[in-house]
Amino acid sequence: METKKRQCGILLHISSLPGPFGIGQIGKKAFEFFDFLKESGQSIWQFLPLGPTKESLDNSPYMASSAFAGNPLFISPEGLLERGLLKKEDIENHPEFSEYLVEFEKVIPYQTGLLKRAFKRFLAKNKRSEEFLLFCEKHAHWLDDFSLFMALKERFSERPWYQWPRAIAKRERDALQRAREELFLEIKFQRFCQWQFFSQWELLRSRARELEIELFGDMPIYVAPDSADVWANQECFELDEKTLTPKVVAGVPPDYFSKTGQRWGNPIYRWKVKGKPNEALFDWWERRLKHAGSLMDILRIDHFRGFQAYWQVPSSEKTAINGKWIRGPGKYFFERMKDATRGLEIVAEDLGTITRPVIRLREELGLPGMKVLIFAFGSDERNLYLPHNFEHTNFVVYSGTHDNNTVVGWYLDPSIPEYAKERVRRYANSDGNRIHWDFLRLAYSSVARIAILPMQDVLGFGSDCRMNTPSTSKGNWRWRLAKRFLTDEVKEALYSEARFYARIPEPKKANKKEPQDK
Repeated sequence: METKKRQCGILLHISSLPGPFGIGQIGKKAFEFFDFLKESGQSIWQFLPLGPTKESLDNSPYMASSAFAGNPLFISPEGLLERGLLKKEDIENHPEFSEYLVEFEKVIPYQTGLLKRAFKRFLAKNKRSEEFLLFCEKHAHWLDDFSLFMALKERFSERPWYQWPRAIAKRERDALQRAREELFLEIKFQRFCQWQFFSQWELLRSRARELEIELFGDMPIYVAPDSADVWANQECFELDEKTLTPKVVAGVPPDYFSKTGQRWGNPIYRWKVKGKPNEALFDWWERRLKHAGSLMDILRIDHFRGFQAYWQVPSSEKTAINGKWIRGPGKYFFERMKDATRGLEIVAEDLGTITRPVIRLREELGLPGMKVLIFAFGSDERNLYLPHNFEHTNFVVYSGTHDNNTVVGWYLDPSIPEYAKERVRRYANSDGNRIHWDFLRLAYSSVARIAILPMQDVLGFGSDCRMNTPSTSKGNWRWRLAKRFLTDEVKEALYSEARFYARIPEPKKANKKEPQDK
């Protein structure tokens, strides 16, 4: 890791891409964003988890219905048009969507209608598609359960799986077989949507490789309680045998930021069975990580500290106060995952209150951690997020993350102490007029091997453009990038800084050329 090339990239979720259909998608505008990255000297595109989101959970990508499936909202209608699954008139008269926000209440019914129309045309044209059948066979290890899960969710009015009829919730063979027969068409529709998502993603990844841009994804350590993963793998989670709900849930203890801690509500993994490793769980994790490696080059694992020790809260508790630390699987887990992660670079999300054992685990594994500059100026010169305190190059440095305010929003926030703002001005030798660009230069000039900036910080946007505000449950994950902001001026400025700070890697193709004898 230490000898690898210096790089820079941009954090922009798929949903935030510009485009005419109300939400960012993996079509034409994504390919255009690749061109913007390349011309800006960027070699990494980072995005948030790709799974199907739920309206009831504010469409958070961190509480998806599946750890394997793709979000059907990201399927490009233009891509369906190119495959002959939609006609031009199907997509010409779309609703008037906001250029700046994802209006999920308008996007979801529109996109679902298009997908159902494309599915109907697929059924009419393809009595037996070998490509579709091969996809279903290749992904059967998760697709069979996921497609049935989603069909059942619709049948049972979106109720969580543990409130379904007992025989289906407990996955009794005869009950599942009857459901498969009765919901045959609905199941096939779900499989069709996943086929289209992954077909389009394959084209996207192929283009990324051509341009030598690495795709940098994000994986929550935990999964949603109401997900296909928990329903299909109940032996992998600490569930109550009677209610099928979590006996204990995940979270973090009280700290400086929250007197009651954070009670996330995710089920806890059942790492051991009768004192031995839970082989079913390790098998599920292997499949999960292999799947991620087929989609991306770099993967950030959220809440990395949970592998060393995790905060476990009884599900009956309303807050995270009365929890306890439980030792995690530690190094053993990553040794078991070596084959599954071959060719996939793992980044450890090690933010917050991190203990020495967590740091030691990350260092023993040789994984890069994270440094966030917006956290660097609230204390003194020993703050570990200050660039002069970076211990080595094995880090990814950010101005901020999707959970933070934007840099400009932070700087203009009256609740931020004036001494923190004075420190950043002094550190950057700046008057603060272009504070977002000061943060960019601090990130680029640091020794950290990778520097990533959210697109909002590249453009100097304020608080109204932040992606998520933790501990709030409404109005998040909606920000969109209007195309008019991707100007030549921005490209040239980014390229200039990337080149000045040696963050533009030599092309791999050029490296392969052998010197010619004269």
